[in-house]
Amino acid sequence: MNTERASQVFFEARYAVPPEQTARHVFHAMPSAHRWAGTLVDAMATTSVLAVLESACLRELAPCVDTSRDALVGVAMECRHRGAIPVGAALRITGWVERLGEREVTFRVQAHDEHEEVLEGSIRIAVVAHERIARILDRKRGAIARRALMEQACEDAA
Repeated sequence: MNTERASQVFFEARYAVPPEQTARHVFHAMPSAHRWAGTLVDAMATTSVLAVLESACLRELAPCVDTSRDALVGVAMECRHRGAIPVGAALRITGWVERLGEREVTFRVQAHDEHEEVLEGSIRIAVVAHERIARILDRKRGAIARRALMEQACEDAA
């Protein structure tokens, strides 16, 4: 990672909130929340705000990394969601590098709607070799395949 370049990263962008990012919509798609998702506030889900901010951090950090060798991976988020964000709101998102290590960057992030600060927090991103991620995923995929075979064998035996 080019730490000198990464240390200078700052972004400010605008984002229009779409209906599919409300808490009702996001949680409706989850089996554990399907029945009660309709009772949630019809406002942007915290997870959606964080995804928008993380994607901006990743976009700005990507030119500082050799993406043919390394991947950027979100590893930690901390936030305070301070206000409801309605569909159609024009968010102004900002972020800057707060801490910088050899293979890790922490961004301070904020989101404002037309009325107030609606979220502030931090997002930590690690630079991880593609080979390392591939080994981890291969191991986990192998375990999933073995579990599926065991489940099938138990069903066949029954």
